[in-house]
Amino acid sequence: MKAATAYINTEALTHNISQLRLQAPNSKILAVVKANGYGHGLAHVAQSLPDVDGFGVARIEEALTLRAGGVVKPVLLLEGFYAASDLPVLVTNNIHTVVHSIEQLEALEQTSLDSPVVVWLKIDTGMHRLGVRPEQLNEFVERLHACPNVAKPLRYMSHFGCADEVGSAVTLQQINTFLSLTKGCRGERSLAASAGILAWPDSHLEWIRPGIIMYGVSPFVEAERSAAAYNMQPVMTLTSSLIAVRDVKKGEQVGYGGIWTSERDTKVGVIAIGYGDGYPRSAPNGTPVLVNGRIVPMAGRVSMDMLTVDLGPDAEDRVGDEAILWGEGLPAEVVAEHIGTIAYELVTKLTSRVAMAYL
Repeated sequence: MKAATAYINTEALTHNISQLRLQAPNSKILAVVKANGYGHGLAHVAQSLPDVDGFGVARIEEALTLRAGGVVKPVLLLEGFYAASDLPVLVTNNIHTVVHSIEQLEALEQTSLDSPVVVWLKIDTGMHRLGVRPEQLNEFVERLHACPNVAKPLRYMSHFGCADEVGSAVTLQQINTFLSLTKGCRGERSLAASAGILAWPDSHLEWIRPGIIMYGVSPFVEAERSAAAYNMQPVMTLTSSLIAVRDVKKGEQVGYGGIWTSERDTKVGVIAIGYGDGYPRSAPNGTPVLVNGRIVPMAGRVSMDMLTVDLGPDAEDRVGDEAILWGEGLPAEVVAEHIGTIAYELVTKLTSRVAMAYL
């Protein structure tokens, strides 16, 4: 009998990359492995993807972990460097950086480096989170071109704010703005992340940046745009075991706060996983769990180490049987919808108590 275990199917990961190449056959792939490979294990994910063209991370520590693990392909800091003191580290480890602010530009101009850094200039095309505004672009380009610490040619990128809303006028405007601003630029460009890859082919350009879809989870809420609809396979299957099967009478309450009352005589299964493992405490009654091939509803509040499900009065499930919280047979997107969150949050919030098993 095993407690909480996340099984990571690396064959599914490589399959998903092959499907993404079919979606964007003329683009290079920057596989986004930030946040510990979206909860799947940073080093293991990168080592399972020999056919991608580079990797995207959020923090310099993630980039250094990849280099320490033997990754030699390009690694891009998607938020850029945080301090001028990071720049020599980027040079030593051949790490690319986004530049999105005047502070980063000035640090590049004022620091003495042994060799130039590959820079991706981030343009704010409408999300208004990070990036150089269109009216600032020419100045940034001129100064970066003049800076000996910057490798030439520059590269360019932007990020969508509403790409998961198919038909979004905002996304179409962002595409047009980016294409207009980078027209005639010699450097390579990147605009499409997961939703852009699947729904906005005009945004593919020289590089695509798959994140959540690479792990077999759809960025869309519509059922007809599930990961399976794009022939993607779930990479993570989160499991645990039944540690008790109990008889509960009609009218009896289960768990902290008594938020679930049985409407019939039934059997309740206790599963060894809880918010101490990263399963959301906010999961309401009825959240689906897969036990022995059938969906059963959560019954009662998630506690630190356990959660309970209504197995039904005729259940034949036994202590030691496996329960699937999400993954193969139960998409993370479906679970997230019941909880009122997004699947990104589910897979990235698992704690170190969950065992990771790579298949």
